[in-house]
Amino acid sequence: MKRIALCLIAGLCFTLLAHGQENRLNVFIWSEYIDEEIVSDFEKEFDCKVTLDFYEDNESMMAKLQGGGDALYDIIVPSDYVIPALVARDLIAPLRKENIPNLANLDPKFLSPPYDKNDAYSVPYQWGTIGIYIRRAEGEEIDETWGLIFDPEKQPGTFLMIDSMREAFSAALNYLGYSINSTNLDELREARDILLDAKRRSLGFEGGVGGKNRVLAKGARMAIAYNGDAVRGTQEDEETYYFVPREGGQIWVDTLAIPAKAPNRELAETFINYILDAEVGARLSNYNQYATPNQAAKAHISPEDLANPAIYPPPEVIAKLEFLEDLGRHTRVYDEIWTQIKSR
Repeated sequence: MKRIALCLIAGLCFTLLAHGQENRLNVFIWSEYIDEEIVSDFEKEFDCKVTLDFYEDNESMMAKLQGGGDALYDIIVPSDYVIPALVARDLIAPLRKENIPNLANLDPKFLSPPYDKNDAYSVPYQWGTIGIYIRRAEGEEIDETWGLIFDPEKQPGTFLMIDSMREAFSAALNYLGYSINSTNLDELREARDILLDAKRRSLGFEGGVGGKNRVLAKGARMAIAYNGDAVRGTQEDEETYYFVPREGGQIWVDTLAIPAKAPNRELAETFINYILDAEVGARLSNYNQYATPNQAAKAHISPEDLANPAIYPPPEVIAKLEFLEDLGRHTRVYDEIWTQIKSR
């Protein structure tokens, strides 16, 4: 009888443990990138617990996935250019689109992109730009150029570099007039040299959120930043503003994807479908101040945000923007140069 009782207790414990795992969603996401009220509402509606873990750059996220995180997390938020590498390394699972009917809400411009043909592995989450977030005195004219970072004679004060390899390179390559996807060794060496010079004159490296916060706290005059972080900063302090430098910049799409060994794949698909709801998608963009790829959500987004060129750039700015691409075997060259920059 005692053995039977122990078996029954063990079986009950297993059932409760399995139930707990089935109702838990582990999300690995950039910091300050989702309204926690959206998360709370999802938990209530689907009777589950959501745990958020944060990162500040794609390289850190990939390293954690390769270290076993693909079996720990249910949702990740990789940038567009990272998707091919994640697929090649078998780190993300194909989407089961029949479980995500709200895919129909997406703007057709974001469907079947070059980095994920047929939308097989990822769903657009938000999109935006990278530029300079700066504090200016009343009436001051700012020369809107990457030269504020890379030309000592134009430097208006203290500044922070962005602690993300591809984003830092894209700023330098833009300033030099090269493609942000350059694999030309001479061009990359030029980029390395001006990044090293800028590093020596800077206050160091920060993530996008950290850079924004340092400018807000008046600990730095300017920082390379993501536009949504910067727009939120301008709402806190009207002396700050954001611009894409005249040389051009990077346009990006962050996505939702499911790790290959996600413990709760079905709940992850439910979460993706929830984020793609028109009203939820609008709440997301109204919160984080990034542009939405959700066409149905635009009817619910703040008119002021839709008219804000820092969030939705005008055509003449978009014409100067470039998407990052997967560099394949050339990634190793970038990694080696980035190590040189960070270690000197």
